[in-house]
Amino acid sequence: MTLLTLDRVSCATPDGTRLFSDLTFALGREILGLVGRNGSGKSTLLRAIAGEYPLAAGTITTQARVASLRQLPRAADATVGDALECADALAVIARIEAGEARADDLDRADWSLPARLEAAFAAAGFAEVAPDRPLATLSGGERTRLMLAGMLLGEPDVLLLDEPTNNLDAEGRAAVAQLLASWPGGAIVASHDRALLADVDAIIELTQTGVHRIGGGWALFAERRDAEREAAQRDVEKGRQGLAQARRESQQAREKQARRDARGRQAGTRGGEPKILFGARKRQAEATAGRVRGQGDAVVSEAQAELAAVRERIEVLDPVRLDLPSCGLAMNHVLIEARGIVCRRDARQLFGPLDIVVRGPQRIALTGRNGAGKTSLVRILLGLEPPAHGEVRCDRDRSALLDQNLTLLDGTATVLDAIRRLAPGLDAHAAHAALAAAGFRNTWAERDPASLSGGERMRLALAGLFARPQPPQLLVLDEPSNHLDLASLELLEMALADYDGAILCVSHDPAFRARLRLTETIAL
Repeated sequence: MTLLTLDRVSCATPDGTRLFSDLTFALGREILGLVGRNGSGKSTLLRAIAGEYPLAAGTITTQARVASLRQLPRAADATVGDALECADALAVIARIEAGEARADDLDRADWSLPARLEAAFAAAGFAEVAPDRPLATLSGGERTRLMLAGMLLGEPDVLLLDEPTNNLDAEGRAAVAQLLASWPGGAIVASHDRALLADVDAIIELTQTGVHRIGGGWALFAERRDAEREAAQRDVEKGRQGLAQARRESQQAREKQARRDARGRQAGTRGGEPKILFGARKRQAEATAGRVRGQGDAVVSEAQAELAAVRERIEVLDPVRLDLPSCGLAMNHVLIEARGIVCRRDARQLFGPLDIVVRGPQRIALTGRNGAGKTSLVRILLGLEPPAHGEVRCDRDRSALLDQNLTLLDGTATVLDAIRRLAPGLDAHAAHAALAAAGFRNTWAERDPASLSGGERMRLALAGLFARPQPPQLLVLDEPSNHLDLASLELLEMALADYDGAILCVSHDPAFRARLRLTETIAL
């Protein structure tokens, strides 16, 4: 059964910049993953399907009820009923059942609501709770399940989920995965969560050069994508070699013709040949040289066109690789030593007392539910805030914090300013060289760091930190993957895989933790 159909759909930004074109597919009772770089149009596409964003071209035909994941209210006194937008409707039913109905309550009563609430809670794996319960009393996983229940309350046929596991702990991620595993309808999930994408029925990738659809989950998609990338790189290399050969042959033909012309001029200057005949030969030589140049230019142009066609046929990623230099960390060097530390927020104790030592190139995962105090522990260990009790010693000069918002880039006007602030000893030439090595060339230096994507900002931060004469020996990562697309996430993983310093990582992404080879765990 087809639930919705997209026919040659194109979307653009408000200023008219095309995001993607000619997207055509039909969604049945299946789970469809949606991937692509930040800014490729994933969120825009979901909004367009929901009827909240205009199409640049094409049509979307919906034969089903569509629902998006709603956000919870931010008010401090918000309740479960407020989150589900049903508090008033439930109050109407309660007054009628208590014999206290108001004049219009009988006309307003939605008697199907209690049954729909029960079904939505059950589908979201969430025990039914009182509508007047404060949201502040719910755990991270409970809040996620409540958001899912709110989406299901309208009994939709199609779910639209935009990065549904961002900022969620293991419990929240499990709630989303469980819903999709048992969902009988259709769903489109825009996500960079490889664990969530593992079990989808197909994946659509939005790229700069077109839209690609591959059946199966993440493992099959990654295998085919990597094979396509390797083939594309081979084709590009072949095209480059062909262009270089065409240029060499063109140059050789010109040089050969130039030698002929030189011999002809020498013969003419020795005399013995009528002037009119010498002039004719000169004109003929010039025409021949022009023909040789034209033929050579045509061959070079054809080779350039073939190379451009290869680039357009398959998106070839920029050859950016972050090769982090050695930090020189000794095996026994103590980077952090914390004894008996306790953290409190108001009257509540988040954790402690804890003893933590980071020595040498340890790789440590810091785990715990949302609200357990992981970010607070990171800040205490780095000396950014004091513990309620206990003592901390940290080699702060050789440590760096990369949080999900990369706040170490805040307050810088340009990319060049940012790298020179992170590595104060760099002169202008060295700063440009460091930027170029990280893929930031030419006019990139004058761009505002705030305008960069999450992956670009991460590259900039690492480029600055490791351009220092003494690069950091401890990297503390606090949910670094939350704002990274999959390409940027994989780039970060490759860079950190060879890093010879210590890593303390807060992440709910199991695939990311596995790629970083975090062999030790601190659980809160």
